[in-house]
Amino acid sequence: MYERIKGFRDFYPEEMRARRAVTDELEDVARRYGFREIGTPALERTQLYVDKSGEEITDELYNFTDQGGRDVAMTPELTPTVARMVVARQQALPKPIKWFSTRPFWRYEQVQQGRFREFYQTNVDIFGSSEPEADAEVLAYCADALTGLGLDGEDFEFRVSHRDILGGLLEAFDSEVEVREAIRAVDKREKIETGEYYGLLTDAGLARSQAEQFDALLSTDDLSELVEFAGTDRVEAAVENLENVLDAAADFGARDYCTISLETARGLDYYTGVVFECFDSAGDVSRSVFGGGRYDDLIEGFGGQPTPAVGFAVGHETLSLLLDRADARAEGALGTDYYVLTVGDTRPVAARIARDLRERGNMVETDVSGRSFGAQMNYADSVGAETVVIVGERDLESGEITVKDMHSGEQTTAPVESFPDSDRPTYDDLA
Repeated sequence: MYERIKGFRDFYPEEMRARRAVTDELEDVARRYGFREIGTPALERTQLYVDKSGEEITDELYNFTDQGGRDVAMTPELTPTVARMVVARQQALPKPIKWFSTRPFWRYEQVQQGRFREFYQTNVDIFGSSEPEADAEVLAYCADALTGLGLDGEDFEFRVSHRDILGGLLEAFDSEVEVREAIRAVDKREKIETGEYYGLLTDAGLARSQAEQFDALLSTDDLSELVEFAGTDRVEAAVENLENVLDAAADFGARDYCTISLETARGLDYYTGVVFECFDSAGDVSRSVFGGGRYDDLIEGFGGQPTPAVGFAVGHETLSLLLDRADARAEGALGTDYYVLTVGDTRPVAARIARDLRERGNMVETDVSGRSFGAQMNYADSVGAETVVIVGERDLESGEITVKDMHSGEQTTAPVESFPDSDRPTYDDLA
């Protein structure tokens, strides 16, 4: 008996139906916003991730030397791959570039609730626009996708911040501050004790009193207070940009889901502007459901021309925690529109009926195991067949087939030559 590898999962049909419903909604909304689907490889050169994140990233990768002697890794994220793709055809691609994809990724990390070593994400990105409308469109997409999944404003919120506000405030203190380390401390604020948080800020170069003042500034509801404190063009421009993004989000129908939260930092270094994270409003899901933001320097860092960019990635595993908590997950029960049952040597006619029903968009099953009448009926019931079409030798002698409604138990007959006729509604029409 072989056991599943830790951090990897099996999905049986009932589970896959629910997962497919989520994926379809995320992708359908992306298409309605004009995003185009891309496909990306499962393997990249390990150096791609080392160049982006340093040698230590290899401890988190499934990497190996392939038979051609290349050091490769199973892709742990999409960002380096999509950056490589943009750089490769940057001049030819019309701007803005709007891409999405859904696929698995792999990271060798600690398995915990909502986090596995193989995981699935839907990524949505816009390249080539620095306008606030691009950031706002990403927020609007997220809101529409979540409400399309059955959630509402009582279930989730977007906590929105700006990296230049954080960096500008830190630079305004009369200290030699390691801005990156301080921002990483802010990103951990909700996960660690207050004393440890202040310790990280002091390690980054702030005095304890400055750390407390900085923390108080992040809690203000008045953004003009931040401009006044810093007294720099950087913070003033960042505050203006954040307000412009939120104004555009209001026009796009997403502002009601947004809360200004300067404690939201996003720990990754490549973020450059507005950032956001989606949280469970009820607080039952303890960490962010997903997040994203602006990363205007990324394409240039991968060898391309300067290209502004904004996007996000939603992990299906963490999203499922929110859907389960809000009872918004699609039902996993399977169903079959028609089961075509054969009695005797009737396969040619039964196969024709099954083909005709499928051409009309129905889900149709038929016997492929040589089972008895009773066994076929039991199977049809077990797969939730709405209707059973009985194709029997005796009925065919009279030019008929029997149609049984599995809910009511009612049986009728129909002429075999005209079943299913062109005017017969599909199950979707009847539902």
